[in-house]
Amino acid sequence: MYDFTPEAGKIAEFARATGSANPAYTGDDAVVPPTFLTTAFLIAQPPGEFGIDDLGFDLKRLLHGEEEYVFHGPPPAAGTRLSVTSRPGPVSEKEGRRGGRMRFAAIVHEYRDETGRLRVEHRTTLIETEEKP
Repeated sequence: MYDFTPEAGKIAEFARATGSANPAYTGDDAVVPPTFLTTAFLIAQPPGEFGIDDLGFDLKRLLHGEEEYVFHGPPPAAGTRLSVTSRPGPVSEKEGRRGGRMRFAAIVHEYRDETGRLRVEHRTTLIETEEKP
C-alpha cells in the first residue's frame, strides 16, 4: 500500500495534455479527470508493490490491453490523500487470430480516502504475446 495525493497543478497539466478545457480540472479544488489515476500506478508506486514485474511477463512482448475505472461517488479532488492497494486480477490465455498464444493479466488498484472509503477501482489489463519461433 502507498499514498498518492493528487495536486491541483498536476491535474490541470494532465487536463491540458489531454486537450480538456473542463473547468472542473482547474483551480485549488480541481477534481481528477477519469484517467488521471494511472499516474499513481506509473509514477508514484514504490518498489515492492504488486505491479507489472510481478506478472512474470516478458516486457519485450507486452501490450497494453485496456484501463477500466469505477468511481464510487464523485471523483477525488486535489489534496485528497488516497491510499492505494494493488493486487493481481484474473489471468487467462487464448489463441490469437494470427496464430500464437496470448496471455492476459489484470492488475487491480483500489484508491481509498482518509476515512477508508473506497473511492475508485482501477483495472489495468496487459497482454503478453507468444514469442516468435
